[in-house]
Amino acid sequence: MADVDPIDFKHPKIQAEVHIAPPAPKRLRSKRAKLLAGLALGVKLAFVGWFMLADGDHVATDNAYVNADSAQVTPLVAGAVAEVPVVNTQAVKRGDVLLRLDDADARLAVARAEADLVKARHQFAQTRATGGSLAAQIDARDADIGQAQAQLAVAQANLRKASADFGRRRALAESGAISGEELTTAQSAYSAAQGNFALARAAVRQAAATRGAARQSWAANQALVQGPVDTNPEVAAAKARLAQAKLDLARTVVRAPIDGVVTNRQVQVGQRIAAGAATMTIVPIGTAYVDANFKEGQLSRVRVGQPVRLVSDLYGSDVVYRGRVIGFSGGTGSAFALIPAQNATGNWIKVVQRLPVRIALDPADLRKNPLRVGLSMEAEIDVSKS
Repeated sequence: MADVDPIDFKHPKIQAEVHIAPPAPKRLRSKRAKLLAGLALGVKLAFVGWFMLADGDHVATDNAYVNADSAQVTPLVAGAVAEVPVVNTQAVKRGDVLLRLDDADARLAVARAEADLVKARHQFAQTRATGGSLAAQIDARDADIGQAQAQLAVAQANLRKASADFGRRRALAESGAISGEELTTAQSAYSAAQGNFALARAAVRQAAATRGAARQSWAANQALVQGPVDTNPEVAAAKARLAQAKLDLARTVVRAPIDGVVTNRQVQVGQRIAAGAATMTIVPIGTAYVDANFKEGQLSRVRVGQPVRLVSDLYGSDVVYRGRVIGFSGGTGSAFALIPAQNATGNWIKVVQRLPVRIALDPADLRKNPLRVGLSMEAEIDVSKS
């Protein structure tokens, strides 16, 4: 290729044809630079002023997560699982059946408790009827005492007669008017009368003691039958056992304690579970809240009751949730870690801590756009309102 001569743009003819403008003077360029620098400084100052006036009344964090007071479903009685009518992700209402256990043993326990209650009632009726028999025994013992006292009176009269006969014969025996044999007979009769009198007196005491025992038995019986039948200790205990058996039977059907969504179901039909074993969890998404972890330097103006603007990563910035601050955690997350930080060491480096702030969500917003536990949120607190 042949060489081409370079164009001389400084030639007057060339400049006339292409109309090349001469370079601007240095003073003009300096003014433009100063104008641009001043404009940039003005924009920066305006931004800083806007931030101080507007964003200075807000603190925000993206370290926030949805949480809820979930309910752990645990049966209160042991048994084999007969039916599980719910599955994970299913929405349930309070009182809906979540789990059924085999209730055959529980029904037998109710039948035994009912039989024990009937037996206790019959025993109470029998005890009450025994009271009449014991009262009659007291009357019989009173009659025995009367009879013993009469016998004692007879024995006492016989003793006096025998004593008098023995005294006369002993006087006559001294004068020789009667024989020694007759005196011996009189003495024997007197001794026998003394023995009969002692026996009669003992019989009276025995009859009195028997009557006392009969009265004690009657009093003990009356203590058992006082008041209505349901206040009897045996009957009351039988009723308590029946109530417990019926309660255990009712507990073979496990119902939802709250409204929510079933999650983490861990039980299958045919599985035998113990009382208190975790079977599933109910998450109350209608009452979910947010735990926002703010830096400690952001919390100087945060107060309970301040409004909060929240955005969920699930729905994006187009869906805004309204909330309010309802409380602060009792400590930072690191303070309750499994292995807390040992800040007393000489190599300690200060790390900015975060404190969980509890934020309640507007129920209307939750109904319109439901959330799930663990979802990420962005929270912005308006600290201008206290």
